[in-house]
Amino acid sequence: MPRAIHLLISDKAEVVETDGLVIHSQTMSFPAPVVIRLHYFVRVPYNLPMPLSRRAILLRDSFTCQYCGATPGREHLTIDHILPRSRGGRTDWENTVAACGTCNRKKGSRTPEEAHMHLLHKPVRPRFWAMALMMGPGNDAWRKYLFTP
Repeated sequence: MPRAIHLLISDKAEVVETDGLVIHSQTMSFPAPVVIRLHYFVRVPYNLPMPLSRRAILLRDSFTCQYCGATPGREHLTIDHILPRSRGGRTDWENTVAACGTCNRKKGSRTPEEAHMHLLHKPVRPRFWAMALMMGPGNDAWRKYLFTP
């Protein structure tokens, strides 16, 4: 949203759709943008790092336990550290996976090899744009601009 507002104020974009909210500053007011259109191409930084979050890890792993392959649902999945934090493991893309509660408890504070459990997929850091597309639009108004029926 801050980038969109900056583009609007600098007259590099125009508002296409709003949600009825109004943004106020000390000197101006304008409708809160939901969809904007650029007047001309503005370079988008493609090398932005994808922020690590529980939702992002579950999306990367397709809401599937990476040990047994179960898909118990979002609320029943946990985040497991391959090298446990108690043994110096970091919380990063390459050391975290989605796991069902049963597998996470079974593995405990051991590595997968020590627990005789194998990962279905090696965890990798997703590319920013691939992950952004997986997360999908945050507002229904975007769908007609992003996806074709």
